[in-house]
Amino acid sequence: MKTLHKSNFYCWSAFDKDRNIDFHSYVWVTEQGSIVFDPLPLTEHDKQHLLSLGKVSHILISNSDHVRNAQALADETGALIWGPEAEKDSFPIECSHWLSAGKNLLPGLDVYSLDGSKTDGELAFVLEGDTLITGDLVRAHAGGKLCMLPDPKLQDKTKALASVKMLASINGIKAVLVGDGWPVFREGDCVLAELSASLP
Repeated sequence: MKTLHKSNFYCWSAFDKDRNIDFHSYVWVTEQGSIVFDPLPLTEHDKQHLLSLGKVSHILISNSDHVRNAQALADETGALIWGPEAEKDSFPIECSHWLSAGKNLLPGLDVYSLDGSKTDGELAFVLEGDTLITGDLVRAHAGGKLCMLPDPKLQDKTKALASVKMLASINGIKAVLVGDGWPVFREGDCVLAELSASLP
């Protein structure tokens, strides 16, 4: 796995040929254990690296299209799976807990619920007050510049725009770790502001 902007953040990736971008999964190492976001299948090398960091305590899934390898990883590690509450009735795997918007739901974890994306109640996560992890709605198909999920994928563009602007209003964001595309490791609040200003 790759070390990110802080020594307790890691990432592994898979290249998507249809979109010419990487998909990412993230690991946040905390005193309570390693928290994994939207886990893709792991190579043996990445799996051993993940396990060397300590117990995997939680797997957080931003939306039903990012279930990916969550069940297999939970079965192997005993981690609890937490998913978006708005998809509770139709989520493809069983979750231990359902998440909606809230502050400090785990130590250092704030959760935001987004409207209008391709799934109901897509989640975004702010870690340690300065690192934003996004699922599908906010992405980055070119380095250093964020974008939105294309209009045909949105359930409600007006609500989606409001959700992106809400994320851009969060103070103190330094890094934006997107699920799809290029992460932003510095001045995340400025890059989010640029995205918000470009929207109707």
